[in-house]
Amino acid sequence: MSKKTVAFVPLKLNNERLPGKNTKPFKGGKPLLTYILSTLTKVNGIDEAYVYCSNEEVKKYLPEGIKFLKRSESLDTGSTLIIDVLKAFAKDVDADVYVLTHATAPFIRPSTIETAIEKVRSNEYDSAFTVRAVQEFLWINGQANYDTARIPRTQDINNIFAETTGLYVYTKELIKNGRRIGCNPCGIPVDFIEATDINQPIDFELAQVIFDNYIKNESENNE
Repeated sequence: MSKKTVAFVPLKLNNERLPGKNTKPFKGGKPLLTYILSTLTKVNGIDEAYVYCSNEEVKKYLPEGIKFLKRSESLDTGSTLIIDVLKAFAKDVDADVYVLTHATAPFIRPSTIETAIEKVRSNEYDSAFTVRAVQEFLWINGQANYDTARIPRTQDINNIFAETTGLYVYTKELIKNGRRIGCNPCGIPVDFIEATDINQPIDFELAQVIFDNYIKNESENNE
């Protein structure tokens, strides 16, 4: 039996750290939110895709194939937890598998999303999310991740993986329990481009550099 798979992008238009970031356009490009939304329309295996926002002004930015679902303005506060947003969406839209993406992670590729979906739909994993490898000299709770008496080459340090927060795929059962990562998760490694996460003004400036050098020509060729 096919598992209904629904993707969504939760967002608000009253951002605090970088006001207006979700609709801010790249120089020579389009508003930020349109990139991940356009990507979702190209992903195989998604039955429905939504923008989950309290402000209907966002409708004018939506590409064909993306639905608008209005959420409560109570979810727009600075103290709102992301898990409360995810649970609210799952209550509004029933699905077997949920695909959570963010406007602030504009460069995730369709193939990466498809891989994450397949990992969960196959029942091999109960959740999947994107990670970036960190191969650096790190300290955790006062302890180094390498032998300080014998300094290794950086490339010989064991990788530690950091969540990029750009993509999560999880089951209905998980979100009912207030979780987006289960006990048997799969980390999907991504490169520095896909790991882009825009929260501060400097993040947008760095994303602009990536857009100019890696994304712009590719986008124009696909139009």
